[in-house]
Amino acid sequence: MRRAGRHGRQAQEGSPMENGVGQEPGTPEQPAAEGIPAPRPPRSRPRLVFHTQLAHGSPTGRIEGFTNVKELYAKIAEVFSISPTEILFCTLNTHKVDMQKLLGGQIGLEDFIFAHVRGETKEVEVTKTEDALGLTITDNGAGYAFIKRIKEGSIINRIQTVCVGDSIEAINDHTIVGCRHYEVARMLRELPRAQPFTLRLVQPKKAFDMIGQRTRSSKSPGEGRVASGKETLRLRAQGLATLEEGPSPFEEEAARRVDDLLESYMGIRDSELASTMVEAAKESPGAAQLARGLDSVLGEFAFPQEFVAEVWAAVCHPKEGQE
Repeated sequence: MRRAGRHGRQAQEGSPMENGVGQEPGTPEQPAAEGIPAPRPPRSRPRLVFHTQLAHGSPTGRIEGFTNVKELYAKIAEVFSISPTEILFCTLNTHKVDMQKLLGGQIGLEDFIFAHVRGETKEVEVTKTEDALGLTITDNGAGYAFIKRIKEGSIINRIQTVCVGDSIEAINDHTIVGCRHYEVARMLRELPRAQPFTLRLVQPKKAFDMIGQRTRSSKSPGEGRVASGKETLRLRAQGLATLEEGPSPFEEEAARRVDDLLESYMGIRDSELASTMVEAAKESPGAAQLARGLDSVLGEFAFPQEFVAEVWAAVCHPKEGQE
């Protein structure tokens, strides 16, 4: 079973709107006024081609022309002749279920995309003996919430059949497909104590060579690659994808701190949400202004005031003396 193929990004001259980062279709050129040179037409961006494989094993495919996560999944599904709903999540540069390598809101131009598809379905009965189950939830941006972390010593940690990477399909036969991760986390928090409930989970499909951990010498060609970070494709929930400079070390560290706060307050991890909050905090002179800004664009989360204050402090206070 192989994971071969070139992992660099091929740049070709393409049509005006590739991956949402190219030239907008323009209006017809107006003739230049006499004596005034005509404006130079905007330069078209190169077409971005990404390489992909199914994590459990497949030939290498090429995808392009997507502007958000749902379109990315549709492109991958088209390459491998599967339904987009088969894809649970994607990792970058490793075929393993590595929650540190999840595809979030940014893809480096040198990243290789591995798609993890639906495997076996399983049901487990859980009794909530404590308020916290010990789960951290994230989602793939296309309708599936899944387990990103299991706290050691927690209720869920004692259930051996529940694993990181499992997608949560239903709670007590109530399907949660299409729910965002924060909604699922809230449902789990609100379940009554001492009353058993059932989780229906879908685990990622595994290949034989994924059952045991591979040694470093036998990893796939794309695994462990680190993107240059100079340019990334930024996928947005609304609007077109944009080609941007990679985040600075400060922004990466600030996003990590905010992601930690999201986990401690809400039981979710979401690197794209954390990056969005970092951007908002950098533009806010204080926590009150940040709260108003977040409420206008992320009001559905209903962030508590003390959480917003900690986010602003985590992002803005460490900047002192660093610039």
